Amino acid sequence: MSTKQIISNTKDYVMNTYGRYPIAMIKGKGSWVWDSEGKKYLDFVTGIAVNNLGHCHPSVTKAIREQSKQLMQPCNLFHIEKQGEFAKMLSENSFADKVFFCNSGTEANEGAIKLARKWGADNGGKYKILHARDSFHGRTMGSLSATSKSYQAGFKPLVPGFKSITYGKIESLEKALQDNKVCAVMLEPIQGENGVVMPPEGYLKKVRALCTKNKVLLILDEVQVGMGRTGKLFAYEHYGIKPDIMTLSKALGGGIPCGAFLTTNKIAKHLGPGMHGTTLGGNPLAMSSAIAVLKTIEDEGLLDGASDLGEYFLEELQILHSKHKKEIKEIRGKGLILGIEFKNNEIAKKVVEKSMEKGLLTILTKGKVMRILPPLNVKKKEIDLAVKIIDKALEEVSGA
Repeated sequence: MSTKQIISNTKDYVMNTYGRYPIAMIKGKGSWVWDSEGKKYLDFVTGIAVNNLGHCHPSVTKAIREQSKQLMQPCNLFHIEKQGEFAKMLSENSFADKVFFCNSGTEANEGAIKLARKWGADNGGKYKILHARDSFHGRTMGSLSATSKSYQAGFKPLVPGFKSITYGKIESLEKALQDNKVCAVMLEPIQGENGVVMPPEGYLKKVRALCTKNKVLLILDEVQVGMGRTGKLFAYEHYGIKPDIMTLSKALGGGIPCGAFLTTNKIAKHLGPGMHGTTLGGNPLAMSSAIAVLKTIEDEGLLDGASDLGEYFLEELQILHSKHKKEIKEIRGKGLILGIEFKNNEIAKKVVEKSMEKGLLTILTKGKVMRILPPLNVKKKEIDLAVKIIDKALEEVSGA
């Protein structure tokens, strides 16, 4: 099918909820994708941190193929072999004892909110949830209520009982915790949608200490940064803390829809049969793909690779910064979630678009930040090519 026909079908029959580029992707392998006209792109969007192993990794496609021949969807009223197997793997590699599987990040966050409120109801009637003012936790009504106001316009009234605090400012949290009806604090360890915003040194440790002191739960949303993105399997490991609840999705299923929230036995006991559920969550197809993803991350040493390659990429971008100080405000990131903040929105938009024209896909976020999300198994020469393309795009934008 031609690109024109693909775009026409989308325009005519798909709801217009995305600002799409005029490109139709039809094939992917590793760090690369091809459009309907045969043009090849270096994909540093990776499905917005979904394809942590790149496109069509052999271990993932094999797992999906084999499972699809056996059983794809029974029902959560019965025991599912792969579900228990993957839950055990996640528990053994994290702080958690128990896992609930769903289909997406926003569902994972909805479940975490429900669990926190049920825990709060059983502990003195607490129900309020604190979240960062510029956060992103999803687009369904509960998670939207804990998300930046820029996403909330037109959807009010929202779910009551949510209060925003300033990310990175411990005083803001201390003041909000004076309310004895707070049951949980919900934060991203690294804010992805807000432009790859890093927590200040020691901030998350102080948050953890305050939550413990005030007997409230700490929910960490690792939907974007979990599953090795930062060079650790989970981002919280960098900060010497453990959450009470953690949410995951995106890279969890290797491209198959999969989400989860994880917690301890002590907290999990507050949700019993019939209190929460899902029809498709934890199905054998998603679980088989997810198992293959985690095994591959472990077997191929991708955590160390993501850490080392992330440092290299960050250094190369810093060199780029020194060359283009008039256009670039700041470089930041951890592991293989990286951000280039430009001086203004116009420069950022042009650089992202020119990079795309030259064969590099990145994400424009917060108006002026280029978010860069390579697969964990990206090659050094692919990083070099990306830096070269961004450099050329900047030269054209600056007129150098």
